[in-house]
Amino acid sequence: MQRMNNLDHLDLDGRLLRVLVVVYEESSVTRASQRLGVTQSAVSHMLDKLRSIVGDPLFVKSGRSVVATAQAGELARRARVLLDQLQDFRISGEFNPYELKTTLTIAANDLQRDLLLPALFIRLRKVAPKLRLRVIPSNIPDPEMLRNDRCQLVISPRPPDGEDMMQRRLFDDSYAVFFDEAARSAPENLDDYLGSEHVTVVYEPQRNLDVDDFLLRRGIQRRFAVSVSSFAGIKPFLSGSKLLATLPRRLGGSQLAGFSQIPTPFESAPMQMYAIWHKRNQHAPMMRWVLDNLYQITSELESGPFQ
Repeated sequence: MQRMNNLDHLDLDGRLLRVLVVVYEESSVTRASQRLGVTQSAVSHMLDKLRSIVGDPLFVKSGRSVVATAQAGELARRARVLLDQLQDFRISGEFNPYELKTTLTIAANDLQRDLLLPALFIRLRKVAPKLRLRVIPSNIPDPEMLRNDRCQLVISPRPPDGEDMMQRRLFDDSYAVFFDEAARSAPENLDDYLGSEHVTVVYEPQRNLDVDDFLLRRGIQRRFAVSVSSFAGIKPFLSGSKLLATLPRRLGGSQLAGFSQIPTPFESAPMQMYAIWHKRNQHAPMMRWVLDNLYQITSELESGPFQ
């Protein structure tokens, strides 16, 4: 039986590199084990093996979390590059979705999550039964999410800046004014609209919806009674109140189903939704396959009842 202190670089493999990256990103052995789908003891064992190979503690305890050493941060960066190369090596032959046994991570906020991802998952799973989908919030997308392989795809109306960021428009949506018809009537004009109190979404850290910024730039002031961090938080405040919510119209088919809606009493640019991915995946067969299916779903969406 090989002793741990006799390990060298030849004992490195993709699983060890993946553990290093995930523990570094999660700052927790517990969360890393949940994300990897293995036990905490398995993660701890692989970390011990890594420590013996590189001669560094890598992570030290800090309360309920772990803190990476300086060397761990550098090694995690290099490990991501090696994992990308291993991925390219694996898929360099003929792409067969049926053989995929991996986790696809997509960053999306609740509008695009509910509108697109259940249908995408069903479509992908029909030909890739072993594929797993992980959905994380995109909030205000950061290019590092894709550069560090925190996710492979972002769906957002706000593509992050970067020459290495690739994007394609998925669909457009207009804005509508939502209200509870059991509690109030529709605003009759702009003055009635501005005389009402409103609920809106403000993403952390302090990023308004495009329509809210649009109105502010034009000097149109509204009285906000409530702001929440996601579209999912709107319904409880709108229900039974006299509040108005100016939000993407397609929410009427999901989170805001059952509420009345009218066109906005002002002209505004549509909200454009994009798929965003990293340049290194531009020609990856798996990414092309995922995007092709996503484009098909949005094409069907454009011709549906909320077109």
